[in-house]
Amino acid sequence: VTVAADAEDAGRFLLVEEHIDGKAVLNQPAGHLEEGENLLAAVIRETLEETAWHFKPAALVGLYRWQQPGRGATFLRVTFSGRCTSHEPARQLDNDIAQALWLSAPEIRQQAARLRSPMVWRSIEDYLAGHAYPL
Repeated sequence: VTVAADAEDAGRFLLVEEHIDGKAVLNQPAGHLEEGENLLAAVIRETLEETAWHFKPAALVGLYRWQQPGRGATFLRVTFSGRCTSHEPARQLDNDIAQALWLSAPEIRQQAARLRSPMVWRSIEDYLAGHAYPL
């Protein structure tokens, strides 16, 4: 089980550039649910650890299931939309994160080949279509 944040501000989405298997990919702030942690606490923690932004979840965008090709791992991702409330620019990011960046939907779509998984764009599309289920 993983969580992800669709954090949007003025038409731009918060993403991370991370290194996976020696390749630079783009992803939402996302990560695994930890033992004893609830989903909201996980998405708040992961966003802060990966971007240095404090995230306030506002709605559930959707649940996404994806099987990683060639590895057999299946992920169930819970994606939340919300806003970033403050930033800690001096905060160290997780080791595999190269940078946090804000990109527009067209910019993300142009880099589709760099997305870590199809769940990234799918949840952004759902967010843009108005998918927002109360917490």
